[in-house]
Amino acid sequence: MSVTLHTNFGDLKIELHCEACPKTCENFLALCASGYYDGCLFHRNIKGFLIQTGDPSGTGKGGQSIWGQEFEDELREDLKHNNRGIVSMANKGPNTNTSQFFITYSSHPSLDLKYTVFGHLIDGFETLDEIEKVSVNEKHRPLQDIKIQSVTIHANPIADKCAKS
Repeated sequence: MSVTLHTNFGDLKIELHCEACPKTCENFLALCASGYYDGCLFHRNIKGFLIQTGDPSGTGKGGQSIWGQEFEDELREDLKHNNRGIVSMANKGPNTNTSQFFITYSSHPSLDLKYTVFGHLIDGFETLDEIEKVSVNEKHRPLQDIKIQSVTIHANPIADKCAKS
């Protein structure tokens, strides 16, 4: 299963780890399908580290899961922040996931087993390159809007059929 985030800088296509992180992916896909992320700003951009979004208020202080409360981490030894384009839930500490997520600009092992890795970028690395170049203020807030305009969910009917067999 994959999704494409259509941003004002171009598309970011993400392959999701639905089997490894079922609850996180259920939340993310439901939020995508409902239009929750449409219009969300990337409110935090730290060159060489990550870009963060998922708060409709645009402040980085909001966000909500589909259950209306925080939900538990799905941390796995085999899913690491070992590359550019790793997609993880943002949180305020253990088991505080809601709707915010981030995409890494590079490998950051210090994030492993602290943030749920639920996907990775499979297309749109040139878009990520352009987003990383955007100037920011002293709090890492982009000086130019970087926005998710819409999200497309791509189903894999063959994988879905095999899963039901």
